[in-house]
Amino acid sequence: MRRKDREMDESFGFDVIDQADFGVVSLVGSNGEPISVPLSIVRKERHLFFHSSTSGEKVEQMPDGKQVSVVFVKDVHVPDLYPEEELNQLSESGDLVSVLGLKVFTTEFASAIVRGKVFKELNYTNKKEALRLLCERFVPGKMKFFEAATGDNLDMVAVYRIEIDSLTAKRKKFGADREELKFQRME
Repeated sequence: MRRKDREMDESFGFDVIDQADFGVVSLVGSNGEPISVPLSIVRKERHLFFHSSTSGEKVEQMPDGKQVSVVFVKDVHVPDLYPEEELNQLSESGDLVSVLGLKVFTTEFASAIVRGKVFKELNYTNKKEALRLLCERFVPGKMKFFEAATGDNLDMVAVYRIEIDSLTAKRKKFGADREELKFQRME
């Protein structure tokens, strides 16, 4: 990671994974071309789970043990650090760039990148548990219908598990003092 001052610990990375709306799984296809797919993903300990249809390009390109990378991003927004009146004064005095640099035109974010290997979940019990975790995360208000929806036949859906080999996390965020929170500083 180039910006070590923005690096966060693994626990922070797990929080990003657990709170991000989706993750983007990337891998190199059999033709040598990159493939990236945004997916609803859930984490349990050091494993990520997602579901898929049982056929298609994504399925064909993910044999067991295939190396993948997954990117998660959350809390993306442009902070409003300076009121317009203050910006007008700084602009009129010619101090806008020297005083603020790029703070006015920056984006806050939190991100996590996972590297690992993907495996198709074949065990019925593990497959159903992964689907339960996904549903609890993304549609918790509908869990009373889970058993009826999944039934005893899960052959219509594929479930994949990514075993996390490494996790890096990064954050760009400003504190109340309008200074960037670096080196894992929380506030």
